[in-house]
Amino acid sequence: MGWDGKVAFVTGGVSGIGFGIARAFAAAGMRLILSYRDETHRAAAERWFVDAGYVAPVFVKLDVTDRARFAEVAHEIDARFGRLDVLVNNAGVSVFGPTDEAAHADYDWIMGVNFGGVANGLVALLPLVKRGGPGGHVVNVASMAAYLSGPQAGIYTASKFAVRGLTECLRYNLAPYGIGCSLMCPGLTRTNAWDSALKRPDDFAESGFAAVDRAELETFGAAFDAGMDPFEVGGKTLAGMTRNDAVIFTHPEFAEDFREIYDASIAALPDEPVPEGRQEIERLRRAAARDAAAGKAIGLADLI
Repeated sequence: MGWDGKVAFVTGGVSGIGFGIARAFAAAGMRLILSYRDETHRAAAERWFVDAGYVAPVFVKLDVTDRARFAEVAHEIDARFGRLDVLVNNAGVSVFGPTDEAAHADYDWIMGVNFGGVANGLVALLPLVKRGGPGGHVVNVASMAAYLSGPQAGIYTASKFAVRGLTECLRYNLAPYGIGCSLMCPGLTRTNAWDSALKRPDDFAESGFAAVDRAELETFGAAFDAGMDPFEVGGKTLAGMTRNDAVIFTHPEFAEDFREIYDASIAALPDEPVPEGRQEIERLRRAAARDAAAGKAIGLADLI
């Protein structure tokens, strides 16, 4: 797959992982549209592209929870480029706290950005990607939290599990169009994602979590200094897209976790005979999944 000249849109593309992906895309010759919310980050990103000798991206101001603005952005991309080859739903918030203390506002904010933002991007922009036909690609950025849970990340983890499930199913739906679809799950990356709690919108102020202790949060944020460079994450994302990987893992340090998940899952299955009727339904499900991955459009009739 050659990416030179392809048009790519990256949400949250002016800082952190999104900026790393954008830089990797620019190096591959793509034309970029990057969404942003912070003017300082936008200006710094623009300077980087100009100083590096690349054509400056098109920058669009966007809150990924704003469906009307997303529709406007889709029209702007169509008017300017007439196409969209790559969609990267990257924008998100990293907010933590014990789930048993969470309020509705906590769920609404975190799920609204991390899952709702992905859904809004797909509704607004998939028609443009599909119009371009075979060779397009969708990347939904999740996190290793899409597989690994913890005591301080309940809602965040739920949002990433949701993105994982959505992306795995979407891959089947896009295969008949010759459009790739990948779930990208980064581990610890050198970004400022830790400070999301300091940017909580007023509309979601009624949190059930304790008030943010800035000093404690900054101490937590120091751990991100040990993370992978975002440009390396971007390069691995591009390589995974080129291979049309279903899942793009950028960090190698999670083998122990996956072995534990596998062993615990197998051990939890009841050890008992399965009726033939149920076996047949699961056989049909597996066959439909294989056919969908190979590019066949699957309907409900294929599952029974």
